[in-house]
Amino acid sequence: MNRRWNISKLPIKWKLTLSSALLLLLLMAGYNAIQFAFVDRWMVKEQESNAKADMREILNYLLEKEHTFADSEIAAISNYLARVNDREQMIRILDGEGRAIITVKDDFPGEWLSSHETDLRKEQSARFVIDNMLVYRSPLTIFDYNGTVEIVSSMDEFSRLIDAFARVMLICLASAVVLSGFGGWLLSRRMLSPLKAMNETIRNVKQNGLQERMPLDGPPDELHDLMSLFNEMMEQVEHTFKQQRQFVEDASHELRTPVAILEGHLIMLSRWGKDDPKVLDESLQISIHELGRLRRLVEELLLLMRAEQLTVPEYEPLAANAADIVQTSIRNMSMLHPDFQFAADVAKVSNVQLTIAEDHLEQILLIALDNAVKYSKESREVRINCNVNAAEKYATIAVADRGTGIPAKEMPYVLDRFFRADKARSGGENGFGLGLSIAKRIIERYSGKIEIKSEEGKGTTIVFHMPIR
Repeated sequence: MNRRWNISKLPIKWKLTLSSALLLLLLMAGYNAIQFAFVDRWMVKEQESNAKADMREILNYLLEKEHTFADSEIAAISNYLARVNDREQMIRILDGEGRAIITVKDDFPGEWLSSHETDLRKEQSARFVIDNMLVYRSPLTIFDYNGTVEIVSSMDEFSRLIDAFARVMLICLASAVVLSGFGGWLLSRRMLSPLKAMNETIRNVKQNGLQERMPLDGPPDELHDLMSLFNEMMEQVEHTFKQQRQFVEDASHELRTPVAILEGHLIMLSRWGKDDPKVLDESLQISIHELGRLRRLVEELLLLMRAEQLTVPEYEPLAANAADIVQTSIRNMSMLHPDFQFAADVAKVSNVQLTIAEDHLEQILLIALDNAVKYSKESREVRINCNVNAAEKYATIAVADRGTGIPAKEMPYVLDRFFRADKARSGGENGFGLGLSIAKRIIERYSGKIEIKSEEGKGTTIVFHMPIR
């Protein structure tokens, strides 16, 4: 079995922790390497600069005094070089054949290399890495004397300082990586806590139902937006689920009665009714009637389902001419109900464009007009009044009848599915109580609203509020 470690199989928390630690390790390592190289080079340059300064001072002294390096001058020159010489440094004066005439050294470790004849035309500088020494030579000419001034500095102290500096950088690098890893772990834990809470909420949804929500804690950042979006999604899912359950319950409730009537008549006909022409004809008429009711009920249920699932595409032009749609709806209703008088005042909306699809505007108007006709008994007059509120950019279309009206106690339930003011929730010719529910859901999809005003015995007014372009 392949047990090779694979970082892709680690949890996200550890991926973030290791990634942050590795990134900081690379950055710190690169920075420390550049810093180390710079410090190393700078310290060598400083040591070379000090050697050059000593060399200029020595040359100026020797040339100024015009020493010929006679035996009587050796002591004075040696004393001067001793004052100039630094710790762990050696100063030598060589003759033309490379022999040391004067040697001054202060705590200089070990034996020096054999001297080499110097090119008298130029200064020379060299660093001997093997012996860890820095050598600086300069030709010296005084009258007939030709020689070399040589300054040799030990690099041991420099090496110790560089080693200490390297250890400090390594300790800082290791500490930074550890602190970065710990900080990355804390940060990843904090950043992933909303995801853990979301995971826990989903588990609770599976066990307890769709009512579970994420707690909105913390500052209003992207993670807070993610949690809010998750809660909004859960609200929508729960609302859709409740709508579906209510739809199934209401549909089954309304379908039960006509199906039971059909079943009863078919059972009767199968047993004995088919032999009696009168009973057979009556049962067939009732069955046809109930089948018609079933068809209308299914059509209205489908309309309600489409209204609830309706979305408003942004790319489709929504510019219904209010006056034209109102006049068209009145003509259609007049053909169906010639005994009714339909009057409309559309002057104020003659040039108004509503942000709603034309077929949907006509559909909700026909629903309102159909309700006005159904619940009007003695009075046969229906009025449509249109108005515009230019300041708030919306229009109103009010459909008013003088019918039976709605009792005040039933007003809160008028827009519910399958509700009818006369409480006849099944049977009858007045419909199934789905029309206003369909109209409500359609107009809400276009950021509008529906308002019902009614007084028992005096009539009902249905007002549609819709935004204008």
